[in-house]
Amino acid sequence: MATTRKGLWFLIMGLVVMVSGFILMMGGAPKDPAVFNWNIFDFRRLVAAPSVIICGVVIMMVAIMYRPSASEKEETK
Repeated sequence: MATTRKGLWFLIMGLVVMVSGFILMMGGAPKDPAVFNWNIFDFRRLVAAPSVIICGVVIMMVAIMYRPSASEKEETK
């Protein structure tokens, strides 16, 4: 297999972090479409959620590029 158990766990963690970022970005739709809702410009949607998504992408990149050491390769054999 091209990746190790540790790499798969990092991929799953990155996916969970990214999904949580998208969940943070949800909401803010007004009940009445004629009324403008300023909640779409709050800190959570403009700063926190994109930062969490970027952290998830970085975790997934680390998981993909992770290179196991020689001792970890011997344990899997």
